[in-house]
Amino acid sequence: MNGFVGGALTVLGGLAAAELGGAMYLYQRTMRRQKKGSTERTIKMAGTDWEQYKPFIEKRKEVFLAQPHEDVQLVSHDGLKLHATYFPQGDEKKVAILFHGYTSEGMKDYITLSDYYIRNGFSMLLPDARAHGKSEGTYIGFGCLDRLDARRWMDWVISRFGEDVRILLHGTSMGGATVMMCSGLELPEQVRGIVSDCAFTSPKYVFTHVLHSMYHLPAFPMIPIADQINRKLAGYGMDECNAAREVRKAKVPALIIHGSGDTFVPCHMCDEIYENYGGVKQKLIISGAAHAESYYKETGKYEKALDQLLETTGLK
Repeated sequence: MNGFVGGALTVLGGLAAAELGGAMYLYQRTMRRQKKGSTERTIKMAGTDWEQYKPFIEKRKEVFLAQPHEDVQLVSHDGLKLHATYFPQGDEKKVAILFHGYTSEGMKDYITLSDYYIRNGFSMLLPDARAHGKSEGTYIGFGCLDRLDARRWMDWVISRFGEDVRILLHGTSMGGATVMMCSGLELPEQVRGIVSDCAFTSPKYVFTHVLHSMYHLPAFPMIPIADQINRKLAGYGMDECNAAREVRKAKVPALIIHGSGDTFVPCHMCDEIYENYGGVKQKLIISGAAHAESYYKETGKYEKALDQLLETTGLK
């Protein structure tokens, strides 16, 4: 009997060690600043075929990079130096603050959409999220911490361009989660509208989805273990700030976008966020669009929805 108990304890100990090892691996691969090449890994996981849009992207990239721009910085609430790139347009009284996705950076995700904002007279501020690009930080904020950084960027815009500046927030993927979580904060009156594209509700639920759909693994106990690690190291829980809860406090008009073919961040997260959104809202679902593909798949529909939001908010 003692041998049986000892053997069972050895097996259980081995399983526990394996689960802990798996949780640590998950944490290192997802929650910490990623090394060079991580963007390509994320793109592969998301499953979007970007090759088909390469000529479109390259054409707009040339125009985008030819615009005058400058590097700017501020310090986060917890002492990190955060970087952004600023593109002035016109009288600089309409500013779109554009938030990128996971493992990307400010100068990458809005190469094509910049054309729309330039045509509509918007200056653009493109921050690098903490632990991304040229911003400092070891631990990724997944919207939970980034919403506080976003709030500081709003103050930067108002301080630089005056109380009469008008601000639009636009986020994609993790950036979409950032602006949705941000909508629950007390925002400056200068913020007139919010655009969220393919946002997730919280890191807990998007990681649970990825574990189930891509790795065929259960969320328990890896997610709870990773959650405890993140609370200790990064200072926030993986469902501490959930976009679907935060938007209940929203007052600013919003356009909420998702692709029905998104397998990385499932479309039901968009529905949940939309149903809970407390302010004036409109939803755009692009049929068959994969993760972050909506603008490319249906450019006209996307821009028409943006036009409607701008008209609603007086930004057109």
